[in-house]
Amino acid sequence: MKHQITLLLLAACALAFSACDTKKQKEQSQEASAAIIDSLQQVINQTQNESNDLMGMIDQIQDGFRQINEAEGRVGVETTEGGANNRQAIVENMNFIQRTLRLNRELIANLQQQLRNSNQTNAKMKSTIEEMVAGFNAQLEEKTQQIAELRVQLEAKDIKIAELDERVVSLNQNVDELSASNAEKDKNLAAQDKELNTAWYVFGTKKELTEQNILKRGDVLKSSDFNKDYFTQIDLRVTKVIRLYSKSAKLMTNHPAGSYSLDKDAQGQYTLRVLDPQKFWSVSKYLVIVVK
Repeated sequence: MKHQITLLLLAACALAFSACDTKKQKEQSQEASAAIIDSLQQVINQTQNESNDLMGMIDQIQDGFRQINEAEGRVGVETTEGGANNRQAIVENMNFIQRTLRLNRELIANLQQQLRNSNQTNAKMKSTIEEMVAGFNAQLEEKTQQIAELRVQLEAKDIKIAELDERVVSLNQNVDELSASNAEKDKNLAAQDKELNTAWYVFGTKKELTEQNILKRGDVLKSSDFNKDYFTQIDLRVTKVIRLYSKSAKLMTNHPAGSYSLDKDAQGQYTLRVLDPQKFWSVSKYLVIVVK
């Protein structure tokens, strides 16, 4: 009897251990499945984010061309109907066209760079967007030529348009038909446009940012002796995606909630996406991010 009881106890223990093993294996299997699902979800999210980035940039470029066409149409009407009497309106529209052409050129270049950096966008979509980029570049050159010809036509009517250089530093000083005050006004507007849309960002480890006086005892940009050259200058209308190449990222400067997102890619590395540029940069035109 005692022997039978011993056998029963051993059998019960074996069953218990077997149940434990089965439970442990089930938990491990569930954990593995959850990790796979999480990884797949990150890939899906990255694919969606990259697609949204590209389509957002395409929409912005197309809208830029639409605004250029509208401004060009206004110049044609003003030239036909008023000529010299509409000089100021013509000058303002032409300068708007020049600024928007430059902005579109930067946006197209940025779209090409984003497309090159895209890891999840499928080959068919990439090919389609590459064709669109080629079309945008052709449209840009065609529009640039048309505007150059329009300038010649305006100058033939003694309506001279001030040239803005790439840095928007100064206007052509030989504008006979514009008064000095109007020329200065256009110059100031161009400079203001540049200033309003210029921002700076930097990301680095706490040690790197401390060495550049960007961080001091945990505070950010609290003194004027930080290394401004360590920052990257951007046009906030163009740069809306910043890859951080790190699995840890923390914004040190203040930017309104909801105006940005920090997204992980399939490798678990963060990318900052500016969802609302005007809101995001409203508090500070400097962005500082600590990574590891």
